[in-house]
Amino acid sequence: MNADGSKTEKGLLPGRVLCPFGAQSTRKTKTKHDRERERTHPMYSLIQLKTLVSCGRDPARSLPLRRGFLLIPLIMACFAFLPQMQATPQVLPTPFPGTNPDGCYPGFTTAEGCKALHSLTTGAGNAAFGWYSLFLDTSANFNTGLGAGTLVLNTGDSNTAAGAAALLLNGDGTQNCAFGTDALVYNAFGVTPPSGADFNDGFGAFALFSNSDGFSNNAFGNHALFQNIHGAANTAVGDLALQNNDITGNILGNINTAVGASALQANTDGDSNNAVGYGAMGNNTIGVQNNAMGVFALNSNIDGAANTAAGDSAYFDNVDGSFNTVVGWAAGGLVEGSDNIYIGATAGLPGGGSESDTIRIGDPLVVLDCYIAGITGATTAAGVPVLVDGTGKLGTLPSSKRFKTDIKPMDKASEVLFALNPVTFRYKKEIDAKGIPQFGLVAEEVEKVNPNLVARDRDNKVQAVRYEAVNAMLLNEFLKEHRTVQDLKATAEKQQTTIALQESQIKALTASLREQATQIQKVSAQLETIRPTPQVVENR
Repeated sequence: MNADGSKTEKGLLPGRVLCPFGAQSTRKTKTKHDRERERTHPMYSLIQLKTLVSCGRDPARSLPLRRGFLLIPLIMACFAFLPQMQATPQVLPTPFPGTNPDGCYPGFTTAEGCKALHSLTTGAGNAAFGWYSLFLDTSANFNTGLGAGTLVLNTGDSNTAAGAAALLLNGDGTQNCAFGTDALVYNAFGVTPPSGADFNDGFGAFALFSNSDGFSNNAFGNHALFQNIHGAANTAVGDLALQNNDITGNILGNINTAVGASALQANTDGDSNNAVGYGAMGNNTIGVQNNAMGVFALNSNIDGAANTAAGDSAYFDNVDGSFNTVVGWAAGGLVEGSDNIYIGATAGLPGGGSESDTIRIGDPLVVLDCYIAGITGATTAAGVPVLVDGTGKLGTLPSSKRFKTDIKPMDKASEVLFALNPVTFRYKKEIDAKGIPQFGLVAEEVEKVNPNLVARDRDNKVQAVRYEAVNAMLLNEFLKEHRTVQDLKATAEKQQTTIALQESQIKALTASLREQATQIQKVSAQLETIRPTPQVVENR
């Protein structure tokens, strides 16, 4: 509470704003020097008003909405109590002689309305239509004010204001356009000149209302860029678009584009965001370099960065995830995470949740067929098969021991193959219209032999045979048979060696027997020669 009974700067209205009234009620307390300065310098009281009013708004932040609305009519009411207003009114130069002198003044100037262009001296090319329009303009040029209180404090050039209180407090800002009640009210106000609050365009009630020294901003729509103070190079098209941009006064919130009602509505310090669509990035506050196109696209994003979402409600639930690319109606709408790529309507983690570093194309519950050009007929010198599981996840089957545990020989596990029944068949016409003969196994029969040899779909129904596992079992059985053959071959070789030895022994024995036979024949012959001649003896 101030000494005069008014509230401080944090109260409803700064006490010093009421100073012009106090100046009238306490004229006797003024010094002779003060009264002389007012008499000899007619602009002194007006300058004092600008100084006192500036105390009602901290240049580093926006006034609360209620305080701002109360301050505007108070400022306008103050003019009636200024000493200059009670003195002899200042008049515009004498009109040129002619048939229609009304409003035709030297220097291409036109003024219509109570106190319009009241302080003009050397300014040229100005047009003021409305109560106190361009009231303090002295030497500024090429300004147009249409409506009560437009460009009241203006000292800048080439501004256009249409609508009650449009560019009301503009100081030295130049080349600004304000169309709508209270558009660009605070432009270039409360900032040490040069403010740099130039090249702003506000179309709509309260568009760029709080802009202080932001430049090159474009606001089209009621309350578009309403709270912007220092933010620059922003474009807001739609009611409440970028409404809270730079509300913190941190000289952030630059180079944003919001097209659509409530697009980027909550953005405070985020830079380089583009949001197109009703409520697109509506809750973003400090996220940067995001692109959202579609109704409620990236709506929940707060501080996520470098996201791209195209499609109504695309990546709706993401809060702080970054580097995501999502394309499609409600794609990734229930997902929170980073470095994801989702393409297609409702594409994303089924049921929602947290997920990162994932690519998903299409909704697995809707999309039944997939055609990708550039695969059929393409060749690669080295590669591995790509597999798909029941959820639609693609990947390769790793074989490195880095990915395995509980490694042990297959042994007799592969003997289940002997119970399998290979068949020939043709696929149904909806799968293969040509009916090409096929060779393989029936998954249901394989399941009965070994459930681990079949793959299942998302409904846990038997879908296919894991032929890569069957092939590994076949290799195991082949190796077992190969070892058996090798053992038999080794045994046969040993037998051949034994047989050969026996044959040589038999040959040697045969030769020995032949030699013995020859010797026997010789001995027999010799015995024949020495055998005595038989004699006949008469038996008597």
